[in-house]
Amino acid sequence: MEKLPCILLVDDDPVNNFLNQRLLEDLAIADQLLVALNGQEAFALLEQHCPDTACPALILLDVNMPVMNGFEFLFSYQQLPLAQKEAIVIIMLTTSVHAQDVERGRQLHVADFLRKPLTKEKVRGMLRKHFGWQLAEGETEHRN
Repeated sequence: MEKLPCILLVDDDPVNNFLNQRLLEDLAIADQLLVALNGQEAFALLEQHCPDTACPALILLDVNMPVMNGFEFLFSYQQLPLAQKEAIVIIMLTTSVHAQDVERGRQLHVADFLRKPLTKEKVRGMLRKHFGWQLAEGETEHRN
């Protein structure tokens, strides 16, 4: 299976970022991994990387962050004139999924919500669902 060109991880928690970054690097699913501590930093990275081929194919976005939270990021993101915007899959990472947040996210074109912590199984399921990836031959998926 072909790697994603780039993943953008947006979370204000340094421990979550470290663990998620290690997990994504160990899975070797992307050529490049960008990390932002809030929506404002994520915007700066999009502006820097999206004019070329390193635009993220996937954004993993925390809901609650200082400076610019996940929903504020999504609202502003919708205003961007990026040609690649429609091809970017946005997954919100949260500790609890509230029906109101899910509805609000759907209105702002969030592809899915995942509960923290991110796991190998959740990442594989997300890649299968949103990018059509299949498990490698001989690989099994464990369900909790």
